[in-house]
Amino acid sequence: MHGRSEVHTAPAGARPFAGATFSTLGGAMARRSAQAGRGPSQRQLRVGEEIRHVLAELLTRGGLREPALADARLTISEVRVSADLRHAVVFVTELGGELSPERLAALERVAPQLRGVVTRRMRLKYAPELAFRPDRSFAEAARIERLLAEERAAIGLPEPEDDDGAQ
Repeated sequence: MHGRSEVHTAPAGARPFAGATFSTLGGAMARRSAQAGRGPSQRQLRVGEEIRHVLAELLTRGGLREPALADARLTISEVRVSADLRHAVVFVTELGGELSPERLAALERVAPQLRGVVTRRMRLKYAPELAFRPDRSFAEAARIERLLAEERAAIGLPEPEDDDGAQ
């Protein structure tokens, strides 16, 4: 169960959370939200997308005092926000390849500055803690496409057509 111990449901007459579902994580009890297992809420998605837009604007405008980011061509592909909106994981990639460790370290250094700007622009009650992670989804998609192309070539299938009709 990936680090979680078992899930318990309180008896119907139990108080204060009659019928609530709990999970234990590292020995601590945590009440599960109604969204458990369903993915992020609409609010989380909306806030994450707005954070993505604000960060993308800040990084393209170049108003950061970090030399390692001055000439960077970064793409913010996704922002995942926690249910309480206090933590956000920002997935970043660099144009033309994977995010270099130097750029990742630079983003971590300017995270407090970015956090303040995001909070002011979005008028959030709490400033979300920003954690930057390299986005490996593009590299993974290219790897899968390469494997599929090799398999098609091995069994003699033609390459599929692109959306524009070219092969």
